[in-house]
Amino acid sequence: MKIDLQTNLGLAPNPVAMISSGDRQNSNIATIAWTGIINSEPMIVYVSIRPSRFSHEIITKTKEFVINLPDEKLVKTADFCGTKSGREVDKFAVCGLTKGESNVVKAPYIVECPINFECKVKDIQKFASHEMFVAEVVKTHCDEEILGENGEIDFAKANLVTFAGKRYYASNQEVGFRGCGVKDKD
Repeated sequence: MKIDLQTNLGLAPNPVAMISSGDRQNSNIATIAWTGIINSEPMIVYVSIRPSRFSHEIITKTKEFVINLPDEKLVKTADFCGTKSGREVDKFAVCGLTKGESNVVKAPYIVECPINFECKVKDIQKFASHEMFVAEVVKTHCDEEILGENGEIDFAKANLVTFAGKRYYASNQEVGFRGCGVKDKD
């Protein structure tokens, strides 16, 4: 039996992303779960950030950022970066995170995150509570140890973090593959 609920954040889980912005001298990290892919070729992604956030201010000015995907080992660090303001705290320093030198954008990537996407903003969409930064991925970085045999990311090895209902989750078990629900014709 289905029960009707008030509209809420029931579309879950969502990927946890640590968004780095600024430059190597003055940077910030914001942890968000409102992110995803809009287009595959070229790869277009989005991040939705409240206008009151420090990262929103930086990204609006620079028109670039890095999406860093944390693994299970970084869940407490990701949570800290999502609950403290970069106006008051240098999150890279406090959390002991390493600033990687991006190839295309000025914003540093987080070395400790296994996957990093350098992004250039193409559009900003305004909504009631958030603004959505639509961006093209211009460079991807990945830890070699999470690559599979074919050179693609093995997400079972990556053990990335997701967010749902104010809780974090991580799972490194494959439960299916694209096309696993399609039966071959006899």
